Amino acid sequence: MGAYILRRLLLVIPTLFGVMLINFALTQFVPGGPIQQIQARFEGEGDSIQNLSGSAGGGVQEEDGGYVGARGLPPEFLARLEVQFGFARIVCAEGFTGTPSLNAPECEKEAIPAAERFLIMMGKYLTLDFGQSYFRSISVVDLVIEKMPVSITLGLWSTLIAYLVSIPLGIRKAVHDGTRFDTWTSGIIIAAYAIPGFLFAIMLMVVFAGGSYFQWFPLRGLTSDNWSDLSLWGKIKDYLWHITLPVTAQLISSFAVLTLLTKNSFLDEIKKQYVMTARAKGLSESRVLYGHVFRNAMLIVIAGFPGVFLSVFFGSSLLIEVIFSLDGLGQLGFKSAVERDYPVIFGTLFAFGLIGLVVGILSDLMYVFVDPRIDFESRG
Repeated sequence: MGAYILRRLLLVIPTLFGVMLINFALTQFVPGGPIQQIQARFEGEGDSIQNLSGSAGGGVQEEDGGYVGARGLPPEFLARLEVQFGFARIVCAEGFTGTPSLNAPECEKEAIPAAERFLIMMGKYLTLDFGQSYFRSISVVDLVIEKMPVSITLGLWSTLIAYLVSIPLGIRKAVHDGTRFDTWTSGIIIAAYAIPGFLFAIMLMVVFAGGSYFQWFPLRGLTSDNWSDLSLWGKIKDYLWHITLPVTAQLISSFAVLTLLTKNSFLDEIKKQYVMTARAKGLSESRVLYGHVFRNAMLIVIAGFPGVFLSVFFGSSLLIEVIFSLDGLGQLGFKSAVERDYPVIFGTLFAFGLIGLVVGILSDLMYVFVDPRIDFESRG
């Protein structure tokens, strides 16, 4: 097993490199970039460039203090932004002894080729240096940590509740296969699976969050404004009060696949010879189900838990976050893509891609833990 794990770990490096290379290459063909985004903001919002001009070293003000938005951004300012964002570098003449600057006549801007920018970026990522957001003046790591509570809430609670409900329901459906209970529950979960999560979220808000009927739950956020003043029990109740509707909306389509997978796994095992033998020996039905069938039937369901959690955690619905005013990784990813905030896009892609590959290895280890008969080593 050790050799198999080593092989999988060694495959992580080229796989992650390939993922980053493909996505980096695709961005080279996407129209617009962070510089163009700043230009568009400046032309549309005027004085909003004031903070950017200060952070980029220099400004775009006239001598009388007014801004030159009507004429667009000066080439000197755009050049400084290109250097600041890593698209270009300052190259000075041989023998230059001062501080490299675009203001120096011996220095000029030189564009950095895309291949070189990619290698520079990957070199920084290998040291876990993910850089700073272009538009938020905060490091990528701090930005992700800031948005993490929302994704943890939606991902963790949705996954746990889905497993706690779907596994017992799937077992009961397998035991009562073909009965009215099986038919009605299948219809309900399939209908729930067909309902878009964002539409269900809107319905929950209209009915239970002060729309046209009841005002039982808050409209936005994970906590109340007086969170810091609450007792420990008060904070727990306030947190659960806020997450009820968004987690419910996230859950609506999560039961069908897991429930039917559990049911079909149990049906396959129930028909096998060892189950008939256990019943012939006089074992009770519960002993047969949970002492013999459960371990084999739950192999796929339990072993897939890391992957399911990861998909829910990092795939949290953007629309649900928007509807309930939750500022999580979904909105962060969307805004970063729209703004062409490359450090956030590629930093999170590298980190989450690495986590995803490691979780894939953990899923294989879960298979071995649940059923020691599985030997990945022999497949080599």
